[in-house]
Amino acid sequence: MTVSPSLHDDHSIRHRLRLQTLTRLRWLAVAGQSLTVLIVAHGYGFDVPEMMCFALIACSVWLNIFLSVRFPAAHRLPPLGATAVLSIDVLQLSGLLFLTGGLANPFSVLLCVPVIISSASQPVRHTLSLGALSVATVTVLAFYSLPLPWYPGSDFEFPRLLIGGAWIAIVSTTAFAAFYSFQVSAEANQLADALAATELVLQREHHISALDGLAAAAAHELGTPLATIQVVAREMEKALADDPRFTDDLMLLRSQSERCRDILRRLSTLSAEDEAHMVRLPLGSLIEEVIAPHREFGIAIEVVHGETDTTEPVGRRNPGILFGLGNLIENAVDFAKTEVTVTTSYGRDQVEITIDDDGPGFAPDVLAQIGVPFMNRRNRLDREKAGGLGLGLFIAKTLLERSGAQLTFSNRPAPATGAHVHITWPREKMDLFGASNVHRIAPGTG
Repeated sequence: MTVSPSLHDDHSIRHRLRLQTLTRLRWLAVAGQSLTVLIVAHGYGFDVPEMMCFALIACSVWLNIFLSVRFPAAHRLPPLGATAVLSIDVLQLSGLLFLTGGLANPFSVLLCVPVIISSASQPVRHTLSLGALSVATVTVLAFYSLPLPWYPGSDFEFPRLLIGGAWIAIVSTTAFAAFYSFQVSAEANQLADALAATELVLQREHHISALDGLAAAAAHELGTPLATIQVVAREMEKALADDPRFTDDLMLLRSQSERCRDILRRLSTLSAEDEAHMVRLPLGSLIEEVIAPHREFGIAIEVVHGETDTTEPVGRRNPGILFGLGNLIENAVDFAKTEVTVTTSYGRDQVEITIDDDGPGFAPDVLAQIGVPFMNRRNRLDREKAGGLGLGLFIAKTLLERSGAQLTFSNRPAPATGAHVHITWPREKMDLFGASNVHRIAPGTG
């Protein structure tokens, strides 16, 4: 199964930043900037160019009002629009810093905030452009700015060495924090895509499982109108029995209605006979159903049932388990040279299934990332057999873990070669009746 991520272009919904989020952050910045200017100017009595500072703060206020009036609260800005708005924030903050000491101002580190916001939600090229703007403004502020506001009658000269250190600190913090935020956001987006694909797969499996019930419901619903048609046909046959013009048509109507009745009867009978099979599934039947589609690819699949003194688990049909095990066996068949071995064992407390193949086994880098969606590092053999690992394995692992399973992936110990997958469930997760059932069901029977 191939599931392609569909939300990775610049105009996708995940790259559209919610306008209300930006406006709220900007209101918070306006409040903080205003309070800081008032405290520094009137609380400490420092010589601050208040009018010019509040003029710049008023620009942010005007921008917020304009955006709030122009767009609805739920509007999402496209990448270019979001980058433009964040660029205005960088320039506005740079202007305030220019008026209040440049990089000597302890609040100069706030220049990294717009870049971090962009890295978490915008395409890389837009974040890089915003980062370049931030670095440019920081560099300008390192050389050109008004003096740091200080007590009246005294000057405070900030050493150039500390200015250089502040420049390095701000640039490195911006780069590190933006990269970290980008990585976390990218992994979260990948996980969201993979979970969405998992839900689609599970819905499809549930839909397939529900087809038998739909057939029974259709047979039931169609039974009443068909019986009415048959009654009307018999009445018409009695009334028009002496008219040769309608004899053939009446016989055809009656024969076709009886044919429909037979079809519906077979559907109802099939549903009734298969109902227990569709709902209750012994472990042996589960294994056979999962491996059946993979026996025609030239790889021998051997099923080994371990010795036990307890009854075989008989569970409820679970589409997630069927798909998850099927995907793991498909991977084993794809990479095996000649044989795949599926071993089942069960006791009073747990149920175990192991899947072994005689292929090359998991590469070390793949083994370290097992279960990570969209793995982007594969060895040569993995690339040749694309699709066997990555999203498909993540979906299988997720579905099985939802059923209560624990999975471990490893390679078979030397001198044997190949992959080894071990799956364990608590007995109560796989058995409708429990291990105390006195009726023993032979493996592989329905």
